[in-house]
Amino acid sequence: MADYPVPIPGLVIRYAYLWKREADRGQIEGQKHRPCVVVLCVEEVDGEKVVTVAPITHTSPANPDQAIALTPATHRRLGLDEEKYWVMATEVNSFFWPGPDLAPTSVGEYAYGELPAVVFEALVQKILAEGRNAAEVRRSE
Repeated sequence: MADYPVPIPGLVIRYAYLWKREADRGQIEGQKHRPCVVVLCVEEVDGEKVVTVAPITHTSPANPDQAIALTPATHRRLGLDEEKYWVMATEVNSFFWPGPDLAPTSVGEYAYGELPAVVFEALVQKILAEGRNAAEVRRSE
């Protein structure tokens, strides 16, 4: 059995993120595993945890106000490559933890580490600002 981390807010995991545009086309699986930030973890009545994650991408956002740019120091600390990264605040996935779409990183762990608290707080504020405009894909696996 895998040794999954506790899904605390701010934890960066490796997950097969399903973009809203992919779900709208009928896809049920994400195309690739990518770093994603745990935004929220709620334990339901039956004891299952529902985790909400925001994707991290190399693709710069059309509107910079809809994402948080990660500093080179942050992605180095997380063990990511040297390219630019953004955490998108315009959409999220929700799923039962741990689910089949988690994957180990190159060092065999299911998490890269945690975002700095100030970055995580800025992300939460942007997600809240998106409000009803944010897209959520609920995954049932």
